[in-house]
Amino acid sequence: MTKVYAVVPAAGSGRRMGAETKKQFLLLGGRPLFLRCLEVFAAHPAVAGTYLVVAPGDEEQVARLIRAHGIAKVRGIVPGGRERQDSVRLGLEALPAATDYVLIHDAARPFLTLELIERTLAAAQRTGAAAAAVPVKDTIKVAGPSLLVEKTLERRLLWAMQTPQTFAYGLILKAHRQAHAEGFIGTDDAVLVERLGHPVELVPASDGNIKITTSTDLLLAECLLARAKAERDESLGASALQEKVRGKESPGREA
Repeated sequence: MTKVYAVVPAAGSGRRMGAETKKQFLLLGGRPLFLRCLEVFAAHPAVAGTYLVVAPGDEEQVARLIRAHGIAKVRGIVPGGRERQDSVRLGLEALPAATDYVLIHDAARPFLTLELIERTLAAAQRTGAAAAAVPVKDTIKVAGPSLLVEKTLERRLLWAMQTPQTFAYGLILKAHRQAHAEGFIGTDDAVLVERLGHPVELVPASDGNIKITTSTDLLLAECLLARAKAERDESLGASALQEKVRGKESPGREA
């Protein structure tokens, strides 16, 4: 049986939020931000468990919140490192040796879906490495130190990377360990695999899979959450109305 685990880095300080509370503990819809993706991983039948990587010293608080909210399938809470890349590597090294595939997903992306897990996992099973991404909408220019444009990049070839990024376990573990040994710091996990010469398949995702980095992002997330709730309420209301209409149209029993 294929063993799939998730590693969720949640050890950042959240300096760009400008808040006293660490980003991952900020409330979104009344619940701590980091719990939202854990709930989705817990609901996916292929995911055997999640390993959460937190700042050293936060382990007890995180464990308490996980218990309080009844989050299932959290198999380990791992103290992280100085950089995100260090934290992910430590999370990977905590996984069971029999792991086949691993999903790496930022705790600050609360709108993870079961469908996106499914598609990145399927792509990783084809190629060994896959990453959620969206096409770039803006024109991207390269500028020099004096802010003079040096060139304009071809937009149709550009993708903005997201998570989850999903890999064959042995491949991503090797990539992280090699980068660590060589002192290389990448901007995402996929680039570490690219350094090995291994292809990475892009999985088209949604603009709604946002990362909470600033206070503006948190406001946007609250709006997205409110819209999703309104759509659910509308759908439930329509279903209830249809049931009521069908009940009235059903022929009564004859005496």
